[in-house]
Amino acid sequence: MDFRARTAASWGHAFVWYGKTSERAVEVAGLTPAGDTWLYALGHLTFVPSETGASYGDLDPEYLTASYRVYLNEADARRVFAYIKRLQASSPVWNAETANCTGFIGDIAGFMGLQVPSRWQRPENFVKRLKEINGGRQTVRLSAQ
Repeated sequence: MDFRARTAASWGHAFVWYGKTSERAVEVAGLTPAGDTWLYALGHLTFVPSETGASYGDLDPEYLTASYRVYLNEADARRVFAYIKRLQASSPVWNAETANCTGFIGDIAGFMGLQVPSRWQRPENFVKRLKEINGGRQTVRLSAQ
């Protein structure tokens, strides 16, 4: 699981890369406004339709501004990956203040048992703070549920 931030036309964007380390393919999940810049602007005033997969620049290393990678055992990874899929399916809207990319990846981090910083900060700062408040730990073990 790699919590990531990248540059964007304005504020930046936070998202996760996830998958098996033994495989080169990764999946991407994040919360962005669907469509063009008009919906992004409108999303600062109200809720707009969202997308929860990869967005422009998520796979390009030159846009990366922060990264915090943690490893899970296979059983825990399956649980987290299923949680991400449920979160994607239940996130139909985006709003700059309340339903945004940092809140989205913060929900994933919280599910994993990580301490989560305030969502109201730039994505780059959010990811760096997530790593900092969790002591930079590199492995996560979910509690039994």
